[in-house]
Amino acid sequence: MTSPGPAAPDPAAPDPAASDPVAAAHAQTAHPIRLEWGPTGGAAVSAGADIAVVVDVLSFTTTLTIATARGTHVHPFAWKDARAAAYARAHDAVLAVGRLEARGLAAPPPSLSPAQLLDSAPVPRLVLPSPNGSSVCAALRATDPDLLVVGASVRNRRAVAAWLSPRIAAGATVALVPAGERWPDGSLRPAVEDLWGAGAVLDALAPGHALGAEALHARAAFRAIADDVAGALHDCASGRELIGIGFAADVAAAADVDADDVVPLLGEDGFEAAR
Repeated sequence: MTSPGPAAPDPAAPDPAASDPVAAAHAQTAHPIRLEWGPTGGAAVSAGADIAVVVDVLSFTTTLTIATARGTHVHPFAWKDARAAAYARAHDAVLAVGRLEARGLAAPPPSLSPAQLLDSAPVPRLVLPSPNGSSVCAALRATDPDLLVVGASVRNRRAVAAWLSPRIAAGATVALVPAGERWPDGSLRPAVEDLWGAGAVLDALAPGHALGAEALHARAAFRAIADDVAGALHDCASGRELIGIGFAADVAAAADVDADDVVPLLGEDGFEAAR
């Protein structure tokens, strides 16, 4: 699909952060390339931005990358319940099943598991619930329909960077949003794999772009593990969690650097490959 360039700012539009130095600081308005965690941080740094890049390496955006590379339109959805089933019916889409539901089946249906998705038959449209990355994507788009929302993972980091670079050069503001995970009490757990995923995109950008301090930290974090991405993903807490429940193949799929040349862009018919 053809994506529009960044909209020119309206000089008459009020900037709510301009009169609030605290809000401006946390929105990182001094920087054209920003980074903040989760739904609340993502909302802060994407306000006034042209593009949001959501990163959920284990596993939403990795699965999203694989699906869109295979031609599937992916609809993000926050909940895996009756609402998701109704949403899938309304969009003539298949509802992804859970990892455990698909495990062991000879012909597994699409699921949040990237390894299982690689083994399943592609479908035209897929509703992909996820409490983290999918929820962030849906919330960002609902808050600002003009915001370009992109999904990034280690697998497609170079493709996303190549797509971003000319837009940044043309003046676009970019907000990177590592989704993170949740502790049992519902609070945000910053997940290091999502920091690495955001940093992987930044590492692949053409040189010369001005990064905010948070974005610089993410890039440095990725460069620290760039020689052994697979080892780092297998050793981090989220990777060990997946391995412990029998999904080491998902971690391996997520660690396949630059495996997919696709940029999932959220539009009216879900995420599809940007043209």
